[in-house]
This record gives sequence, structure tokens and C-alpha cells, in this order.
Amino acid sequence: MDAAAGSASAGRALVRPPGPRLAEGIVTHAARRPVDVERAARQHEAYVAALRAAGWHVRAVAPADDLPDAVFVEDALVVSGDLAVLGRSGAPSRRGETAGAERAARELGLRVERIEEPGTLDGGDVLDVGGTVYVGRGARTNEEGICQLARLLGGRRVVPVDVRGCLHLKSAMTALPDGGLIGVPEMVDTSVLPCLQVVSEPEGAHVVVLGPGHVLMAASAPRTAARLAADGLRVTSVDISEFEALDGCVTCLSVLVPGTVAGPRSEPGVSASGRRFP
Repeated sequence: MDAAAGSASAGRALVRPPGPRLAEGIVTHAARRPVDVERAARQHEAYVAALRAAGWHVRAVAPADDLPDAVFVEDALVVSGDLAVLGRSGAPSRRGETAGAERAARELGLRVERIEEPGTLDGGDVLDVGGTVYVGRGARTNEEGICQLARLLGGRRVVPVDVRGCLHLKSAMTALPDGGLIGVPEMVDTSVLPCLQVVSEPEGAHVVVLGPGHVLMAASAPRTAARLAADGLRVTSVDISEFEALDGCVTCLSVLVPGTVAGPRSEPGVSASGRRFP
């Protein structure tokens, strides 16, 4: 979930460096092209640096080098308050990714629950905005998974949103620091949304809230970044082209845990290149 309501100054960010089999990752909607794994590792380090610069304490989830898509750690874990919900992906090949995410969640002192068969749920389909949790219903997340998540969230308002032509709900829309939704209306059922600020480039739908008035975006969305900056937001842009080739976006590469959650401070982790980061 997004940390729009939290303070970035004491938050934790879970990340998992890309593994050597990254180029074998699943491609559903993007046109398959070669992926430069070394370049991806450098891009991931720059992404981590942006989180650190915004005040997030970064913790590395245990590598899963045999799982090509494991770098997209958001899909394995949904965090709400002190609760961590382990997903069960609609893509069976990705279900092994939750083991490392579970260990990381427990090390942060989070309560852990999980989506059970026949439910499926990817964290990339879960968008927490104020008092509402929007959950994408599509190829990776089904009705049963949404119902299980709603029960685990214990009374939170959960709104299913049908998605089309994209991998996840957050492929189509995310939220700004003020809670306003931004995205591509053709990819979501707008009838269940209060409003949606329309972007001129699909990559502009992908926003990570780093703190009050501060967002992280992909370098592939310069027009949207300029518009948000003109509206008074601080925008940090990072190049994630190698991950975009695998249907990834800026939200996929981390799980942000606001600082209000009790738990031990993260220990230094190790990036894909062997470089350490706190």
C-alpha cells in the first residue's frame, strides 16, 4: 500500500535487488525486448538512493535469484498499519516470492496474515488512499482474494476496481500526496472512483508518495512530472527503463512502511552489485 498518510522521515522501505535471471521475467502487456541486467542493477541502485535521499531507511529483502520477477517486491506484500498480508499471485510462477517478504515483515515486527487458495492477490493491485483501499480485479487478483483482504483489514472500506489493458491497478492509477487519484481512465472502471486526474502519458499514472508534497516518478513521464511540479509538488524522477520492459513501474520496486509502525530499525542491506546501503 502507499504511505501517503505517513511521514517519510522515520519510514522503512523494503526492496529486493534484481537477480541474474531478471531478463526472463514475465511480460504481459509490454512488447518483449532484451533487458540489460547490469543496467537494471544500476537503475535499482539509483531508485534506492532516491528513497534514502527522501528519508526512508532501506532494508533489503532476501535475494531470490531463481525467481526472475522477485525484484517487484510490492506484489508479494501488502502493509496496512502493523499488518502485513502476504499475496498469492495469479501468476503461479511468482508465488515463491513471498517467503523472503514474510521474513522481512516479521523482522520489522509486523503481524503477518496471508491470502489463501482459491484467492489470488498481487500487491500491485492494492492502493490505499485515506480511508479507502482500492483493489484491482483482473488477471492477478480475483474476487476471492479481494474478499479475503477485506476481512483481514478489519472494517476498512475496500472498493474493487476492474482493470483492463494493464497488469495491475497501480499500472493504471495511483494517488498524490493529497489523496487525489491520477491515472489512465481507459484502464479502470471510473464509475467506482470519486474522480481521476487524467495523465497525458501512461507512465505518468505511476506515482510513489515519498512524503508531504514529494513524489517519485519514472523518467519516462516528463510531461506529467512537469505538470505536477507546476502544481507545487517536489518531483524526483528515476530511470527504470529496464523494469518498464517487464511491465514494471516505480511502485513495484518497494514496499513503504510508515514510521508509525513499531519495529526494529533496519540493518544495512546489500545491493545487487554488492554495495551496501542502510
